[in-house]
Amino acid sequence: MKRITVPAFAKVNLCLQVVGRRPDGYHDLRTIFQTVSLHDTLEIALHPGRGITLACDDRELPIGRENLVRRAAEAMQGELKLRGRVSIRLRKRIPVARGLGGGSSDAAATLIGLLRMSGQKLPLRRLTEIAAQLGADVPVFLFGGRALGVARGDQIFPLPDGPRRSIVVVSPQGIGVSTREAFGWLGRKLTKPSADPRLWSFCALCWSTQEGPLENDFEVEVFRRHPRLRKIKRELLRAGAAGAALAGSGSAVFGIFRNPAQARRAAQKFSGDRVFVCRTLSRVEYRLALWGRGGLARFLVDGR
Repeated sequence: MKRITVPAFAKVNLCLQVVGRRPDGYHDLRTIFQTVSLHDTLEIALHPGRGITLACDDRELPIGRENLVRRAAEAMQGELKLRGRVSIRLRKRIPVARGLGGGSSDAAATLIGLLRMSGQKLPLRRLTEIAAQLGADVPVFLFGGRALGVARGDQIFPLPDGPRRSIVVVSPQGIGVSTREAFGWLGRKLTKPSADPRLWSFCALCWSTQEGPLENDFEVEVFRRHPRLRKIKRELLRAGAAGAALAGSGSAVFGIFRNPAQARRAAQKFSGDRVFVCRTLSRVEYRLALWGRGGLARFLVDGR
């Protein structure tokens, strides 16, 4: 029996602009992803037999065919022609449906874990295609660190890592935001694709290792419907956060702090909510944790 344990890290969006609606019904985005140390854990094993089994310690999370981990395992099982039964145990820590990318990260970790366990190689283009078919946020979790996402957010370009920072993530009880609903609330209030000042500031933020202001196009409409989230952002800033923003389309809110002690003090102000104190992860740290020593290139055809 082969077995491997892999982490699945969360992400925050340092900048998230919704540029316009695409012909396929999705939206064009400009976003800067940053992976953080908050993570789920997947234990993946290959047994004699056939099929896929999935267990999760979060009873509210469906584990049927709609689960991204199961779908990722099925895709990789077919792609690599794996023989045997794939069993996966998922230990959840990232709050579900809070804009932190937990499901997408779990799917990417499943792809990586099965590829590592098989000892086979794939072209990077093919691995990225499989990830993008599972979901727009999945490809960024193949690489980690700080990255630019364009198109649906699934076209990923690595960016220089910024300074290590502490992150406080607040996941309020009883508030959930559907991604589909959030896009619907935006309506026509989208970032213009022309060369306006926001585009220039976005480009500057991409290529600079200096910190810029956080920005999220979903905030106005989501905060209008859930004023508690606006209050959380305000409280994080009052507690000393250098910046605070909605995570993805919500409903988690995060603040960036320059030192862990300050972050821990701020976290104590949210005793009624789920709160996580974590930190930013560089691309090197991320790849070492997910791909092991030797990194991604060991599992790619021709190292590409």
